[in-house]
Amino acid sequence: MCRRSGNKSLENLEQAIIICNFARKSKKQEMKKIGFDNEKYLKIQSEHIRERIAKFNGKLYLELGGKLFDDHHASRVLPGFKPDSKLCMFAQLRDQLEIVIVVSAEDIEKNKVRADLGITYDEDVLRLRDEFQCRDFMVGSVVITHYNGQHAADLFRHRLERLGIKSYVHYLIDGYPHSVKLIASDEGFGKNDYVETSRELVIVTAPGPGSGKMAVCLSQLYNENKRGIRAGYAKFETFPVWNLPLKHPVNIAYEAATADLNDVNMIDPFHLEAYGSTAINYNRDIEIFPVLNALFEGIYGENPYKSPTDMGVNMVGFCISDDEVCCNASRDEIIRRYYDATNKLADGADNESEVNKILMLFNQAKITTAYRRVTVAAAAKQELSGLTAAAIELHDGTLITAKSSPLLGCCAALLLNATKHLAGIDHEAKLIPQSMIEPIQKTKIEYLGGKNPRLHTDEVLVALSVLSKDDELCRRALEQLPNLRDCQVHSTVMLSEVDRKIFKKLGCGLTCDPVRKK
Repeated sequence: MCRRSGNKSLENLEQAIIICNFARKSKKQEMKKIGFDNEKYLKIQSEHIRERIAKFNGKLYLELGGKLFDDHHASRVLPGFKPDSKLCMFAQLRDQLEIVIVVSAEDIEKNKVRADLGITYDEDVLRLRDEFQCRDFMVGSVVITHYNGQHAADLFRHRLERLGIKSYVHYLIDGYPHSVKLIASDEGFGKNDYVETSRELVIVTAPGPGSGKMAVCLSQLYNENKRGIRAGYAKFETFPVWNLPLKHPVNIAYEAATADLNDVNMIDPFHLEAYGSTAINYNRDIEIFPVLNALFEGIYGENPYKSPTDMGVNMVGFCISDDEVCCNASRDEIIRRYYDATNKLADGADNESEVNKILMLFNQAKITTAYRRVTVAAAAKQELSGLTAAAIELHDGTLITAKSSPLLGCCAALLLNATKHLAGIDHEAKLIPQSMIEPIQKTKIEYLGGKNPRLHTDEVLVALSVLSKDDELCRRALEQLPNLRDCQVHSTVMLSEVDRKIFKKLGCGLTCDPVRKK
């Protein structure tokens, strides 16, 4: 079992925090615990994809679910998995592959925006292309799906043309995906543009879900087959991990991450029937498999796969090196997703079902928010001080807390307390003099029209940077910022966008109580 010990009383916890702040200064910062063998993953995942390419006579369309790079969810629940691990893995196949980016004409027309980046899907197509090309990957073309004469899609296609980017359109097909006879015909897939590809591995990716990636792959199989090429199809999705138990925390964390989509992890009944063994997939792939089976039979006369799990190439489950570490990280991730959902609810989003879904997952994972140590520490600090508070857990288990003051917000104070601790600087030392803080406050209120005079995290870091030229203590504190990466942080109040961005840049895992600042 990978479960932490029970809670202490608030008073005892606060005492423990004080001990951490003053008695552990000589202790060296420990490395982040690793639960995933990234090097093994790079090796066996690339080998498995090569095997799948060979199975289909040297032509494979690989539908990529999730992110090809910046996969921070995977790196959080599988400590040791790098955010760009999949990209590094594909780098080993660079000369064999090309990338096709898919975007829905309906999403272009609606100006659909990526919530994490704040940019429209069509802009993200160009961003993805640039990112891939910067890493020396071949981006063959862009496919605009669900096309029905949308003006915005036409404008985007003209823009691609001006940039020298090949583009194709795939049309809406009546009755898709259930009218198999129509779909697998010249009036269905046959009407779509044939996407010209030149390499044996074609990765089909997109800015977000619902883009039509699978339909593009299947359309290509149909049109390749018409040209005498028996190409194959496979799916590359990291989660749920098919060879972990259904209620494993890693898989539960995936359900929490997709609670807004109402994805549900399930035992693959087709795999169980075919092989007599349990494999985990999710509801959408299981529900669509009978249709896919019929489509494969319509194109090739037979389906090479006996189950949705068979279609996948994911080897991540074979690379977990410390299950307990991944369990702990995944439980933290479930709680993080809960706070993210409740923060959105507090901001006015209509997402009660998402919150309730994650609360149900709490029961499955046998956790509460108290499992997250920084949550309890921040609450204890607030209860004892009567002020908003924040806490950070360092890699050696040390808990550092801070509260708001007339000069500093709780998270700005937290950064100072944490870096002082790591640098061995006395807790009572004042790194930024009041004489420097007060002019900044005056500018914020009198000249910039602000209402909150307290310094934010970015302002504190700028002040430290200015002072570090002549102040050794400030310099030593600043040098500790890299040691905050992958540390967990909690605030008893929802933070401003600037504070959120600073913690993101520092690589900290941040959660906030769903309490808006007054």
